[in-house]
Amino acid sequence: MNHSKRTSLTGNILVVDDNTRARQSMADVLRAAGHEVQACASAIEALKGLDKHSFDVIITDLQMPGMNGLEFIRALEERKVDSQVVMVTAFASVSSAVEAMRHGAFDYIEKPFDVEQLEQLVERAMRQAEQEGKRSSIPAANAAWQGMMIGDSRGMKTLRDRIAQAAPTDETVLICGESGTGKELVARCLHAASRRSGRALVSLNCPALSPQLMESELFGHEKGAFTSADAPRVGRFELAEGGTILLDEITEIEQSLQAKLLRVLQERTYERVGSSESKRADVRVVATTNRDIRKEVAEGRFRQDLYYRLAVVPVVVPPLRERREDVPLLVHHFLGIAAARMQKDPCELAPAAMELLCQYNWPGNVREFENLVTRASVLSAGRRVQADDLRPWL
Repeated sequence: MNHSKRTSLTGNILVVDDNTRARQSMADVLRAAGHEVQACASAIEALKGLDKHSFDVIITDLQMPGMNGLEFIRALEERKVDSQVVMVTAFASVSSAVEAMRHGAFDYIEKPFDVEQLEQLVERAMRQAEQEGKRSSIPAANAAWQGMMIGDSRGMKTLRDRIAQAAPTDETVLICGESGTGKELVARCLHAASRRSGRALVSLNCPALSPQLMESELFGHEKGAFTSADAPRVGRFELAEGGTILLDEITEIEQSLQAKLLRVLQERTYERVGSSESKRADVRVVATTNRDIRKEVAEGRFRQDLYYRLAVVPVVVPPLRERREDVPLLVHHFLGIAAARMQKDPCELAPAAMELLCQYNWPGNVREFENLVTRASVLSAGRRVQADDLRPWL
């Protein structure tokens, strides 16, 4: 078997498949790409292993005896396993793919697939994990959305009010804010509070894909539409039918595709790549950006007409430095999450340590904050965290 070149991002992978040959083949491919791989013959065996080991990506077959792939993914969601999950299916089914993604799966891949497809999908899952941080810190969409937004500052109250106003409508929402502020969490709140909350919230991380792959990911493709299109593929708009699609960092989309996206927003129709058949899109669109989108428009990098279509309801997420009064609440929240994950009592911060966190500028916003609090929890060794413990990390 000829393997494509090694991926630039490697990690720990778990392969779950009752078919010995398929399981071994995937494990061999991923090991050749530089990953550390463990393999299990059943979901039950995998769950037992997850009590002792953690993985960056879990690849699971859909059809397995005992506990099938969807039941396994639901179990991972209930346990708040912070791995990116990829479902493998030989049964091209939109419903199973939607259900898997609704319960936290990153994506799916259809059999038969080649080495390069598998490597590329795992690479994207790894990069998504790197950008999102720990998935377990993101509350489930079916939770009361107000409890997902931590903070009593004026900025957070304004943000909650805007979500409450926008969520019941089907209008397109553009969420703006610096990297790490929690724009994806705002999108999840919008979906959870909407009439579409019972359907899928499907996300697409725009910077992670090349322009060539982006159109296929958004709209799907037919078999033979391009060289590597060995089978038809369902796009994200189709997966999100009746629900919500989140276009994360939308300003990274190439202008040629911006025009096609504008048409979807205007006419609510699209075509798969390689097809002339128009499909209706009953999908709510939520987009995010960490750029000054008006500047992108002024400098010709983003279409003005698409900007107007996206920014029907603009939502701005404040940076953490503008809501420092929320820091104690966030500390309590993330210490609790870390303690639950490590199965121990939450550690405590000395008053000087808390004051230091309240004064810090937080250039990485809530993402940086969560990482630091988690690190303090791991390294505290059961004692109170002092300001001197934190200073080397700030």
